[in-house]
Amino acid sequence: MIDAAVAGLIAAVAWPAVGYLFLGIALGLYFGAVPGLSGLTGMAILLPFTFGMDPVSAFSFLLGMYAVTTTSDSITAILIGVPAGAAAQATVLDGYPMAKRGEAGRAFGAAFTCSAIGGVLGGLFMGLSIPIVQPLVLSFAKPEFFMLGLLGLTMVGSLSGRSVLKGMTVAGLGLLLSQIGYAEQIAIPRYWFNTTYLLDGLPLIPVVLGLFSLPELVALAVSNRSISDVPRATISGGGIMAGVKDCFIHWWLLLRSAVIGMYIGILPALGPTIADWVAYGHAVQSAKDKSQFGKGDVRGVIAPETANNSVKGGDLVPTVAFGIPGSAAMAILLGAFLIQGLTPGPEMLTTKLHITFSMMWTLIFANIIGALLLMAWANQLQKIVFVPANLILPGITFFVLIGAWTAGNNIGDWITLIVFGIVGLVMKRAGWPRAPLILGFILGRIMENSLHISMQAYGMDWIFRPICLAILAAIVITIFYAVRSHLRLKRDTTTVEVSDAEAGEPKLSLGLSIAICALLVYAIVTAFNWPPTVRLFPLAFSIPALLLAVFAVYFDWRTVRLAPAGAPSAEPAGFGGFPVELIRTFNFFAWMVGVVIATVLLGQHIVMPAFIALYLLVWGGYGWKLALSYAAAGLAVLVVLFDYMSPTLWYPAVLLQWWNG
Repeated sequence: MIDAAVAGLIAAVAWPAVGYLFLGIALGLYFGAVPGLSGLTGMAILLPFTFGMDPVSAFSFLLGMYAVTTTSDSITAILIGVPAGAAAQATVLDGYPMAKRGEAGRAFGAAFTCSAIGGVLGGLFMGLSIPIVQPLVLSFAKPEFFMLGLLGLTMVGSLSGRSVLKGMTVAGLGLLLSQIGYAEQIAIPRYWFNTTYLLDGLPLIPVVLGLFSLPELVALAVSNRSISDVPRATISGGGIMAGVKDCFIHWWLLLRSAVIGMYIGILPALGPTIADWVAYGHAVQSAKDKSQFGKGDVRGVIAPETANNSVKGGDLVPTVAFGIPGSAAMAILLGAFLIQGLTPGPEMLTTKLHITFSMMWTLIFANIIGALLLMAWANQLQKIVFVPANLILPGITFFVLIGAWTAGNNIGDWITLIVFGIVGLVMKRAGWPRAPLILGFILGRIMENSLHISMQAYGMDWIFRPICLAILAAIVITIFYAVRSHLRLKRDTTTVEVSDAEAGEPKLSLGLSIAICALLVYAIVTAFNWPPTVRLFPLAFSIPALLLAVFAVYFDWRTVRLAPAGAPSAEPAGFGGFPVELIRTFNFFAWMVGVVIATVLLGQHIVMPAFIALYLLVWGGYGWKLALSYAAAGLAVLVVLFDYMSPTLWYPAVLLQWWNG
């Protein structure tokens, strides 16, 4: 064990892993500091760039980025009262009042210091838990891994938002998407709609980018304003060391908050958002003097910022040991395992143990380095949040498109990106969680393989294996407590939701429920045309998912029918009387479709820089000089990074081929 820890340390500080670590930290500070972005978005955008990296470098890059996002997200939470990510919501309650009374520096010092300590403790917890987890994992066989996958889907589905039905239904929808393409048992194509592109299944990267990144880009594009409305001149600083001292004065609260974060991290599907609020609630409840909370009490910064960083070490434990992601971002990290040809579970605790320990060291180093950089650069980094959304959006969209393309070098990947961008946006607006869908999509093939091997090796007796029964009991308990907690949520509207969805529009949710029902009916009817071994897994989850979706339709219909007639919408109307937000959303996706069509005709080297320039000119209203400079930078990235450093196969443009004869 010690040898593996030392080997992991050496691998983490060796080149090029350490270089990717620093690059990931730099990007993570940006993704965390800019409202609308997050560690989840960053994980989705950066995942495609791990193709071709060795495993240690890939995880150093991704975890280096992810580790510091919940440190830098406190910048806007403290300065302007706007949490850059969900994990900084509780920090606003006391951090922003501190800034308003001239103690922004003190709040920064406390936030950055306790974030670093919490992240280090979380990383150490991950490493120290390996000797305990290792013998447990080695006792698992295929039946247990199938049940673990089912438990993970149950936890993610039942703990996503205010509707257990919707979370579980979406998990089933993700499993269904994983069935597209050739079956593993017999070379029979499933759900491919006579489209050759789908024979190999849907690509992971465009699906993830579409679900999680495009909806956030749409929100930035629709806002059509600067991210912050607060003038720079109103920002005050100083007093960073006072905040550092506060962390050590309240060291016992810091340690308790770190334990809360690590415990919540181990529980799949929760993550930094709920840890943030639980730690803040604990700080209030355990304080003798509660009078200053919400008015600028530094303890209200220390507790949530410690917990939302220590939670990440806990997140990695179920992700690495069982393949059950501790959060939505860890679900995307599972994609990195697939890219690297690694399988979470026994392999990561035996032959690949040094890689697991390298993740621990990455978390520790990233948290320390990120906190030190923020302390040194806080006054400069805060200027990022004042950059207009329309100025940063073309660059982010550029990398999203390139990331989706590098997944398979196929124009179909861009179509998949746009389709799932629309799906993700509809799910977000309808109040349906997206995390269960991507988890089901990732686990689908793994669970299918485990189920078939279990049936062949044990028949139906595998269900009665002791560990399987224990996991089944955990599934039942999870559903029971989830239902009970959701019944409480309906009575207590102030309770924080653990979801990546918005409050939800009832009519849109009803339409989505009906569409999912229709899709599942089609899947079930189609599956009966296949041999028993091929249709076993699709039917095993599609039928229960359909029953859940029917209930979702009923409850959505009842919500719509009983909803009181509201006042006419105050949202300004645009062309044809449609809301301006809807028109701008449609226009954004029209731009994306235009990029695809233009690429088919002209190729990426012309279209991508042209997109940047035209977006700045037409949508952003900027001048030619800035637009051309920005476009030239985009072309340089294409040539330097993707032509020379990482040779990429671009689309053979139709018009250019015709021109060249």
